[in-house]
Amino acid sequence: MPAMEPLKPEELAAVRAISTPTICNAIETFNIGSRNEGFMDSTITCRFPEIGPVVGYAVTAKIRAAEPPCIELSHSKVWAEFERVPKPWLVVIEDFDYPNPVGSFWGEVNASVYKALGAVGTITNGGVRDLREVRATGFQFFSSSVLVSHAYVHIVEYGGPVVVGGLTVRPADLLHSDEHGVISIPHEIACDIPKAAQAIEAAECGLIDFARSPACRPEGLAEMYGKVD
Repeated sequence: MPAMEPLKPEELAAVRAISTPTICNAIETFNIGSRNEGFMDSTITCRFPEIGPVVGYAVTAKIRAAEPPCIELSHSKVWAEFERVPKPWLVVIEDFDYPNPVGSFWGEVNASVYKALGAVGTITNGGVRDLREVRATGFQFFSSSVLVSHAYVHIVEYGGPVVVGGLTVRPADLLHSDEHGVISIPHEIACDIPKAAQAIEAAECGLIDFARSPACRPEGLAEMYGKVD
């Protein structure tokens, strides 16, 4: 796990208040990576858009559900490993049964347990269930599917890199997510994201206001569009 200084509560709140597309735009301004990387693909769906953005540090595990476990892993050992990561947590689970997951690790019980432990939601390429009950708790679900059963679901690995929605996630990665998807925020620029996002939104608002005004002309649009593209 890389050494990193967690964001202060007020810094986390500032990042959480921004939409994921704007976070993505803000990261691009730092020119520290490719524009087509660093976020999950469209296989991962937000189940409770009304909750709004969630932000947290990744804790990771891998599961199976299609067959019974050979060895039962202790929940207490899994949780002890997770405690090495700052809170709030986003629990990122890679389901080895994907693309055909059969058993959900996530329902009312585990959502309640992990919320008590300091998690704000889960992100998985597997399935989730008990949607009505979990929605009421405010715990966020991102998943590839909705399932009816837990089948033989069990953790087979924990505390290492996982791949979900095409994104490799490591413990303590800072993740931001909302109804648009999930993005990883590099730690070295996390504190600067709100200021960058504010500048982008100011430029976009100027363009949008001009586009909707009676004074709008193609030549003016071209000039302003170039400033926000």
